[in-house]
Amino acid sequence: MVRFDDILVEVGPFGRAQKRIFFLLCLVSLSMAWIYVGIVFQGFTPPHWCRQPAVQEQRQACGWTLQDSVKMSVPLVNVSGKLQPSSCLQYDVELNQSALSCEQSQDLDLRGASLTHCKNGWEYNYEGRKSFVTEFDLVCSDGWMVDMYQSTLNGGFLIGSFVFGYIADRFGRRLCFLLCNIVSMICGIAIALVPNFLTVLVLRAVLGLGCKGSWMTCYVLLTEMVGLEYRRLVGILYQMVISGGIVAMVLLAYYIPDWRWLQVVCSAPNLLFLSYYWFVPESPRWLLSQNKTSEALKITKKIAEENKQNLSVKNIESFEALTDEPGDSPSASLLDLFRTPNMRKHTFILMFNWFCSALVYQGLIMRVGITEGNVYIDFLISGLVEFPAAFLILFTIERIGRRLPFAAAYFVAGASCFITACIPDSVSWLKTTVACIGRLGITMAFEMVVFVNSELYPTYVRNFGVSVCSSLCDVGGILSPFILYRLNAVWLELPLIIFGAIAVIAGGLVLFLPETKGIPLPETIDDIEFPKKKDNLQMNLLKQVATDTMEQMCEESFSNSELNK
Repeated sequence: MVRFDDILVEVGPFGRAQKRIFFLLCLVSLSMAWIYVGIVFQGFTPPHWCRQPAVQEQRQACGWTLQDSVKMSVPLVNVSGKLQPSSCLQYDVELNQSALSCEQSQDLDLRGASLTHCKNGWEYNYEGRKSFVTEFDLVCSDGWMVDMYQSTLNGGFLIGSFVFGYIADRFGRRLCFLLCNIVSMICGIAIALVPNFLTVLVLRAVLGLGCKGSWMTCYVLLTEMVGLEYRRLVGILYQMVISGGIVAMVLLAYYIPDWRWLQVVCSAPNLLFLSYYWFVPESPRWLLSQNKTSEALKITKKIAEENKQNLSVKNIESFEALTDEPGDSPSASLLDLFRTPNMRKHTFILMFNWFCSALVYQGLIMRVGITEGNVYIDFLISGLVEFPAAFLILFTIERIGRRLPFAAAYFVAGASCFITACIPDSVSWLKTTVACIGRLGITMAFEMVVFVNSELYPTYVRNFGVSVCSSLCDVGGILSPFILYRLNAVWLELPLIIFGAIAVIAGGLVLFLPETKGIPLPETIDDIEFPKKKDNLQMNLLKQVATDTMEQMCEESFSNSELNK
């Protein structure tokens, strides 16, 4: 039976047309990174302390430095084992100009006074950057609202993967992509304009819904457009473009220090993406699944023409009988993922892997924004170290296999988190180096879980299984900001310890998964539950084919010898 993959061999499995589409859709992945990691710069929390109007007036009148006024009027508290100026407490005294005269300032000692929470808001050391934290005073008791900025985005991701996944399968990839971009563009610009943070959170959730829908739709469209041998390569490179977006984000944030203008710039590409409706064709595979054969043939001919290839008359005539790979069976259900022992084991392990990958990956990204180093340099370095991940995957999976590199990536990430937490801040170069190695490991694991997941489910439930397991990715993204920002107040390195422990557990669980290198994709649950039976059937089939071939060769040889006689 002829399949669309057979037609692509003649059309060109990764020709000029597919490369053009790949480049255009990679821009979507690039801009997705800006929305995903924007909190590092948009939600930057600068050093801050309780604002005391009398101190500010005297600082200007007496020519005090910022450090002098803070040392004199801000109490010291224990933060991660160090005495630092308090960000949320002030001395419970009424300071006036006579108490703060320039001559008496050196002798002023308030250490015996009681403490109270800030009464007049906060004063920030902006360093030239304006974030929504400083605009809405999201510090101290309201600091948890910063976590919500990222958690609502991931909540939108979670809903968007189901809503727009259904729309893409029901109404087509191209229409779904158009709707997602309209939603993303409107919400992205609106976030930069609204006056209160509650509205920002609502719009951020809807923005996540549109962004996840457009990114997933492009991923599916790309893999459906290329030949079988290019699907994995295209999928990995498409994810790697996110690393390029992270690096580009550093430049954007450096030259655009205002969080609202940065939001506008990050949302602007969606206006360009609206034009893709006319430049990116619908997926022929989806059209075939909807019995729209004539439209699929028309698009396939255009792809062949752009690739400078000709579609043979034979293949044109066979288009009426053309079939694509079967999708989910109508009987596929959630119970299928848990009903049998091996399927249940695979599902639980993969769900935890998705959860761990997002939790640790996003946590390490956001951690750059709370360290004491230069956020631009640290973020740039951590983004650059992600690039080797894709090449390491492509180099190892066909030589070593899937399981060992997958587990090793988690172990490297976990060990790096533990080691980074133990290195003192005085050895900053070593701390940064080890942290970057951990970032490389978790990036590699995050990119591998996608195709490992698809190789461990039978055909009729494969797409559904990947969707269910990957939903835990967004759950991890929702929890990650709370673990990072709330626990670092207890001890700056405590989130790293938790991330490291979770990554090591995930790596250990991967070792319980079967190796899938060189093994055909499973077609039924029996292939999952009884893999040896399938291997024996395949071996017997190969032996039978070999035997038949040898017999045919012997018969032909005998016939030729008889003719020669």
